[in-house]
Order: sequence, then structure tokens, then C-alpha cells
Amino acid sequence: MSDPSRRMRKARCACGGVELETTGEPILATACYCDDCQKAAASIEGVHAENSVLDAAGGTQLLLFRKDRMKCSKGEQHLLDHKLNAQSPTKRVVASCCNSYMYLDFQKGHWFSICRTRFEGNTPPVQMRIQTKFKREGANIPTDVPGYSSFPVTFVAKLLLARVAMLFSDKSE
Repeated sequence: MSDPSRRMRKARCACGGVELETTGEPILATACYCDDCQKAAASIEGVHAENSVLDAAGGTQLLLFRKDRMKCSKGEQHLLDHKLNAQSPTKRVVASCCNSYMYLDFQKGHWFSICRTRFEGNTPPVQMRIQTKFKREGANIPTDVPGYSSFPVTFVAKLLLARVAMLFSDKSE
């Protein structure tokens, strides 16, 4: 049986010019409905709605990976940072070759939130929906998994556990 900590997944931009590789399982699979995610996606995607990462209610599905478990394996020169404002600790990273929103980097954190729609093949299902108070007006959020109006304790706990695991992991993994 293969070791799940070694599992590799690939995420690609719409044109295939940028490729990200992740190893291991994600910390969490979530859909975020916050107003910043919605503003950033609209700003990045502009007229390229066919490339949108937003669902009908305004959520962005994300797979969260430790920073030591993601690398750009192709097209790094196409990656550009996008911030909603200069002081923000959060940046979205965009593939400039086709204007694809790839991932979110909370720069003070130890994880990347990679757009789930950029992954090929089977991806883990969404486990929770967060920041649902910002959903699009009149939109219905699916009830297939728990939804939270803010950041639930389980979300924060998973991030903290991943940080501890990262501190004690073998760097050669």
C-alpha cells in the first residue's frame, strides 16, 4: 500500500502554463464565502468568468496544504501576487499566462489555500463551509457539510495541529 504522506497531486492553471505539486493529504478541504475571497476572485478573473473559482453562492473551494508540501513545478515565472490592499497579510497568487487564480497565501501562516478547481483527478470533498454570512444575497449554500458564519474551532484546531506536525516533521519528506 502506498504511503498517504507521499501522495502527490497536481494543480494547473486554465492553459496549463503553470503547475503546482502538492504532497501528502491536505490539512482541510473547505469552501470560503468571505467578502475578500469574492472581491479578489472578481478582480482577478474579470471578464474571464469561464475560469471562475466561485460557486453560485460566492464560495471558493480550497484545499489547504502546509507550505512545505507545495511547490511550483512549471511556469513559476508566470506567477504574480495580487493583493486587495497593500497592507493585507493575504495575497492571492495568479497565473498571468491565462489569468487563473491559483492559491491564497496568508503570509503570516504556515499553509497555502489552493483553489480546489485547479486540481486534476479526484480531490477530497469539501469538509466545511466557512464565512457563510457573506454568501451572495439570495443564494442558497449547500447543506451537504457543516456551514459556519465565521471560523469554527475545528478549522483553527486543524491549522494548529498542522503547524505542530510541520515543526516536528522530517524536512526530507
